[in-house]
Amino acid sequence: MAVRAAAALAAPRGLGRRLFSNFSFAPPPTPAAATPSEPSTNLFVSGLSKRTTTEGLREAFSKFGEVLHARVVTDRVSGYSKGFGFVRYATLEQAAEGIKGMDGKFLDGWVIFAEYAKPRTQQPPPENNGGYGVPQSSPRY
Repeated sequence: MAVRAAAALAAPRGLGRRLFSNFSFAPPPTPAAATPSEPSTNLFVSGLSKRTTTEGLREAFSKFGEVLHARVVTDRVSGYSKGFGFVRYATLEQAAEGIKGMDGKFLDGWVIFAEYAKPRTQQPPPENNGGYGVPQSSPRY
């Protein structure tokens, strides 16, 4: 009994009293990115090496059909790949073959992933605030 009282005095208040609370935690909803996209001729390719070029991406995917457009997204400063890109095929069938042929395969020493690209969501154009974060029409103090 004396040991229990000494332990209760040594522990911060409320720490040893309750292990579980009535607070219920709900996990966050699953993101929309987890749902597969509709088939399209435009593919999103991720997992690219920093050394992968647009020409290398086009060459790798051209084995599975006519590539109309290929682009590796690059960093403006370094010029290296940001690790993803896009490939557009002439037909849906060729796009499906491109996914089947390249998803989970190696390109420039890295495992890449190919999936149907999701269409861009419409966003309003950014307002020009003069670079200060304050609208031009508001008074400045």
